[in-house]
Formats: sequence, structure tokens, C-alpha cells
Amino acid sequence: MAGSTSNEIPNVQEKTENQTLNLDQVVKENSPTSESVVNEPGLASNNKSHSDGQDDKGKKKIAWWPPRGIFANYLALTVVVVLFYGTLVGLVDSLALPGGHIFSLFIIVVMCHIAGELITLLHLPSLLGMLIMGFMLRNIPKINFAEDLDPKWTSDLRSVALVVILLRAGMGLDPGTLRKLSLVCFRLAFTPCLVETVTVAVTSNLLLGFPWLWGFILGFVLAAVSPAVVVPSMLDLQDKKLGVNKGIPTLVIAAASIDDVLAITGFGVVLGITFSEGSVAWTVIKGPLEAMVGVAYGGIFGFILWHVPAKDDKSLSILRSAALLIGGLFIMFGSRAVEFGGAGALGCLSLAFVAASGWRKQKWDDGIWDGDDNPVRTFFNYLWKIFQPILFGLIGAEIQVSQLEANTVGLGLATLGIGLFIRMIVTFLVVFKANLNISEQVFVALAWLPKATVQAAFGPVALDYARNTKAGPEMEAFGIKVLTIAVLAILVTAPLGAAAISLSAPRLLTPSPGNNKTSNDTEAQGSV
Repeated sequence: MAGSTSNEIPNVQEKTENQTLNLDQVVKENSPTSESVVNEPGLASNNKSHSDGQDDKGKKKIAWWPPRGIFANYLALTVVVVLFYGTLVGLVDSLALPGGHIFSLFIIVVMCHIAGELITLLHLPSLLGMLIMGFMLRNIPKINFAEDLDPKWTSDLRSVALVVILLRAGMGLDPGTLRKLSLVCFRLAFTPCLVETVTVAVTSNLLLGFPWLWGFILGFVLAAVSPAVVVPSMLDLQDKKLGVNKGIPTLVIAAASIDDVLAITGFGVVLGITFSEGSVAWTVIKGPLEAMVGVAYGGIFGFILWHVPAKDDKSLSILRSAALLIGGLFIMFGSRAVEFGGAGALGCLSLAFVAASGWRKQKWDDGIWDGDDNPVRTFFNYLWKIFQPILFGLIGAEIQVSQLEANTVGLGLATLGIGLFIRMIVTFLVVFKANLNISEQVFVALAWLPKATVQAAFGPVALDYARNTKAGPEMEAFGIKVLTIAVLAILVTAPLGAAAISLSAPRLLTPSPGNNKTSNDTEAQGSV
């Protein structure tokens, strides 16, 4: 028994040693640096072949399925668009089929989005492609889907899109910069607008034979800069940190909004005097009163949004976003319903500005306020991606070649060109002592070129007034000329101004040094 036991002990030890050797061999064989792999060509070849097979298989999976990267993004977008259209057909039936105005609207929005994406490949702003596509879908036979649009739907959708962009603009205003540039902002908003109005009135009187009142109607229509073009471009510069250190985007956004209020107010006053509807005194004071109502509404409701909803609410960002959007829609459409339409745009801008000024002093869920990346502004950035092709596509679709009178086009372009030339010179001069260098002054003058929103909205108004009041064929003829020149202004200045801003900004503006937290965070995220 003892002998048997003694014989078994070496056997156990021998087995243990063999197992240890086998384990070491397995480790060496599976190690990429093992000598067995290096010294045995056959084994190395087999391992390499197996590895290559896995790589080939992996590449095939990445290329085809599951989809990844930009291919996956566009595939998801296509699926969403198809499902959304199917839902529309199920909801409204024939209106979403060819010939229905919802179908036409759907086609315009989709095609304008595609055109916007394609034109960015040429390093041009997306809104330029959207404007051109909207124009094509109105005027090219066989694809003129815009002819089937419902005018009320398009007007309301443009207004909603304008609310979104004005709220974004209001949140983008920097109170500190505004305090420093208040006098410059006032000069930039009032002086070029009024000078261009007078220039156009005189030029149209001499070249087109307009009466003075009709000359000032045309002047105020043309003098308004387009927030739909200028504001997105300035927000893009803010995200790229171009000119931010001197407050140029904030200055232009604020002045553009005031410029529009002045032009719309002046237009309403002169139009009322021309057609003598109601008391002249009421017509004169109504415009400034509308502006004050808009500012008061924005200030009061914006202050309420500082405290409602409660700061510790778990859905704080969602509720604030919804309240801001609904508040903007209310003042835009409510003011129109009570015939105080001039209060809408300024009410949206002041609402967002006041609300964001209060939120800027508070902390979000993550304990950090970032003026560019706060949750409410992020929500409106995503919302703008939906409404951007709607706004610019429908503005482009407003331009009808059939309404362009040949005998008015040449003189109308001359009137527009003279007004723009004088406006640029005046704009350059009014920012002369605003702590800007020559290049930055030139950029501000270029940024004051685009015209689109006000011209599309108010271009036909005088003609409609002339027809509704049966003012006679002479008044209607002047109304048609005003509409024609307003269309030319959109067609020429919207794409030209957008391209000028986009292409000149990197060359004329100085990038911010990025020495603060907000700049670093935004640059890290690669942020319009």
C-alpha cells in the first residue's frame, strides 16, 4: 500500500507539470507576441488569414448593415418623411394627394430642404438654395406646385416661422453688449432706414412718376431689412465666434428688428394717409402705440417666465420652451386679430430677450448657464431646422415672373440699386465711431442688404387696398408697380445679401479668442 502510494505521487506531480506545460503552450500560441507564432510560418499564416476574414466581414457590416454615420442619418430622415406623408394622407385624404395644397406644401418643404443641403456643398448659405427652389417651384411649368398653395396657410406658416426666428434672436441678444452699443444700435436702426426711404421716394418720383405718398409707400416697403435672412446669418456668426468680441452679431440683430418696426410703422402711417381710412391722427399714433404694446407685452410676460414654472420643476426646460413658443404665437396672431399687427414682431423679440435675461441669472439642471447651449435655445435650434425650409421656400414661392411688368423692371432695378447704394454708404458712416475697424464697418454695411420678409408680406398690401377700396385704375397701377419692385428686391437682395454675409464674414470679422467658458464649450461641441 505504501509502495503504491509512493508510486502515485510522482505520477501526480508528472501530470501537474504536464498540465502546466500545456497551459503555457496554449497561452503562447494565442499570444500575438509569442515565439510560436513567429517561429511557425504555417500557424502565423493561419492566424493572419483568420484575422483578415474578420476584418473583411466587419467592413461589410459597417458598409451595409446596420447603417452608420451620415448614411444612417439620411436613411432615418427618409423613413420619417415617408411615414409623415403617409400620416397626412390618412388624416386629410385628397388634400395630401397631387393637386391638394397640403401635398404642394409638403413637396416645397422637402425640395427646399434638399436644395439647402446641396448648396452648402458650394459653401453658400442653405437659405439661398431654399429661396431659389421656392422660386422654381412657383414659375417652372410642370413642377409649379406652389400654384396649388392655400394663401392663408402659407401666410400663417410664414408667421409661425417668423415667431421661431424672432424668439431665437431675442435669446441671442447680449444685454451687456446692448448697453454698450445702445446709441450705435439706435443710429444703425433709424438712420439707414429713413435715408433709404427718402432716397427711394425721390428716385421713384423722378424715374417712375410716383406721387410723393406712393413714393414713400415704396420707400418704407424697400427700406426694411429682412430678419429672416439677417438673423439666421448673425446667429451662425455667433456660433462660429466671428465678431462676437465686439458684439457685431448682437448689434445687427437688435438694429434689424428695430429697423423693421420703423419701416412697418412708417408704411402703415403713409398707407393710411394715402387711402384716408379713419382718422389721420389715429393712423399717425397707431404705429408707435403698436410698438409700445409689443414691448410691454414682452416685458410683462418675460418677467413672469422668470418664476413660472418653478425653478425646481423636473420638466423646467420643456415647460419654459413651450411657454416661450406659445407666448410668441399669442402676440403674433393675437395682435393681428385685433388689428395691432405691428406689435407682433417686437413682442416676440422683447419676450425672448426679457425671459432669457432672467434665466441667464439662474441655474439649469446641470448647474451651468450657457447663453448658446441652454436647453430652451437648443429646443428652438431644432425647431428652426423644421421651419427654415418652410419660411424661405414660401418666400421664394411668392415671386411670380408673370407679375413682373417689363416696362417697370428696368426703372425699378435702378430705383432699388440707388437706394441700396445710399443705404450702404450711410450704414458705413453711422458705425464709424462704434469701435469697429474699416473691415468690420464694411461687413455691417453688407449685412444691411437683404430684403425678403417685409417685402413679401407688405408688397401686395397697397394693391389690395386699392382694389378693396375701389380707388380706381391709376391707384391699382401704382400698387402693381410697388408689388413688382418689391418682388425684384426679394429676388436680387435676398440671395445676394445672404451670400455676401456668409462669404465676407470669415474675411472681414475677427474670431473671438475663446478665452471664456462659453466659447470653449461651444467650440468643443463644434457648433449656426
